[in-house]
Amino acid sequence: QVQLVESGGGLVQPGGSLRLTCVVSDNGNDFSINNMAWYRRAPGRGRELVARMPHSGATVYGESVEGRFTASRDNAKSTTVLTMNDLKPEDTAVYYCNADVRPIGGQWANYWGQGTQVTVSS
Repeated sequence: QVQLVESGGGLVQPGGSLRLTCVVSDNGNDFSINNMAWYRRAPGRGRELVARMPHSGATVYGESVEGRFTASRDNAKSTTVLTMNDLKPEDTAVYYCNADVRPIGGQWANYWGQGTQVTVSS
């Protein structure tokens, strides 16, 4: 069973920073990862792309976070990290990790983490 587990959310003041981590696993089995991404959903709003990281190539950021957020991935550790700086109240949302994963001997499929809450408030 492929799992994506996010951590690092919390409450932060405007202008502050947070670091989110997502770890991909499959009960100790081998697997491959292609695209990885971070999305968010704010109350009363639709899902919004935060960052999309292809297996190789440049990361694409959502317009509202460009220049403030940095997404990275460590293929060897099957993790992705989202570093968020200069946070604003409008960044308040549940942040989700997303990845295309192929379990050993299986097929490519898209998976989501359970989400982690980020609240920006004074």
